[in-house]
Amino acid sequence: MSARYQLVMRNGPNPGAIYALDADLMTIGRDPSNTIPVNDPEISRQHARMSAQGGKIVIEDNGSTNGTSINGRRISGPHVLKSGEMISFGEDIVFMFEALNFDPDATIASSSSPAAAPRQQPVTPPPPPPHAYAGQVPAGPAPVAPPPASQTEKRTALPVVLGVGVLAVICACGGFFWWVDATYRWCTFFPFVAGCG
Repeated sequence: MSARYQLVMRNGPNPGAIYALDADLMTIGRDPSNTIPVNDPEISRQHARMSAQGGKIVIEDNGSTNGTSINGRRISGPHVLKSGEMISFGEDIVFMFEALNFDPDATIASSSSPAAAPRQQPVTPPPPPPHAYAGQVPAGPAPVAPPPASQTEKRTALPVVLGVGVLAVICACGGFFWWVDATYRWCTFFPFVAGCG
């Protein structure tokens, strides 16, 4: 039984990205020539290196500005990685180290018909990053669903009814005063008006 290793980006410019660790010497850094290039200002050009030694992966910081941490503790020398360990480069770039065990001599099951397509294993998506990556643009506000049609009709009907009601009151008052003036009944309805009495 042998193991295959990989890094999964948990936080950074490409969350969920998987990087196979299958070379004898691998480098991580901002420079595109690295085995694992990470385009982020917190990463040094040649930030860290990993090497396969005796069936294990050893990581070492290359004297980077922001350092390399394993499970939150900054390393100052070579460190043998264990499956599940979190590797941080600076404060915002986080990878998880995974060991995938497989047996190269294992018998592979196949279907009875040679024309059948090979079955693919379901892919489990990586969990979301622990916190938002500082370089990401925040998502906009959540869309708000429009109110139901009946509620919209009520909101539209209320101002119309109020407007019609106010207009009817103004017209009724105006009509009343016109009638009072046209029939000379000021003194009947308003005895306090000057000239009445």
